[in-house]
Amino acid sequence: MSPHPRVTTDDFDAVLFDLDGVLTSTARVHSVCWKRMFDDFLQQHTAAAGGTLVPFDMDSDYKLYVDGKPRYDGVQSFLESRGIELPYGDPGDPPGALSACGLGNRKDRLFNEVLKAEGVEAYEGTIRWVRDLRSRGMKMAVVSSSKNCKPIMEAAAIDDLFDTRVDGEIAQRLKIPGKPAPDTYLKAAEELGVSPERAVVVEDALSGVEAGRRGGFGLVIGVDRHDDADALRGSGADIVVTDLAEMLDG
Repeated sequence: MSPHPRVTTDDFDAVLFDLDGVLTSTARVHSVCWKRMFDDFLQQHTAAAGGTLVPFDMDSDYKLYVDGKPRYDGVQSFLESRGIELPYGDPGDPPGALSACGLGNRKDRLFNEVLKAEGVEAYEGTIRWVRDLRSRGMKMAVVSSSKNCKPIMEAAAIDDLFDTRVDGEIAQRLKIPGKPAPDTYLKAAEELGVSPERAVVVEDALSGVEAGRRGGFGLVIGVDRHDDADALRGSGADIVVTDLAEMLDG
């Protein structure tokens, strides 16, 4: 038997999943691309402004400033942590532009190059639980800050498992604030026709767990991919697992 309470239709109507790091193993790719982009920028900035080069840390910097947030918000958050001011710019800025949007687009270009070259895999334990939930009539959604959510889901062959998707593209079009604000999760619940207290949020990012807690969702499950179970609980996770197969019986 699972050591965790079973998620059933007696208590819940829907489960809302983050993408990167929960459904697919793309979180590591994202962190590598963020590091490449920021380290290149920091090297140029330090050479021009002076000072000591402190590279982007794939553990602490990624978790604190970037993970789970909309791309341009992540850029701004990290730059602010280093006391660096750049204009926000425009989402149409070219990848070489010295703006938050330009740097974000540079990272996106790197990510798409890796995605095209290497593809993406879904976490087996997660997908087993997804299929189990679907077999019992649970409604399902993907809620991601990524604007690459749709192609990632298609590449992993999991797009047919979910009833709706609220991602970075949709959030931008509807002007919905991203995580840690709860709005994208609340929008997914609305689209599924369920109340937040009857929905489960599943997240690996601290910002996403915080969004689930702030949204008043009935259960928030943290997926510990980075050895930060205590931080996930501190951000509001009710349950922390290392693999979502732990939520299955037997």
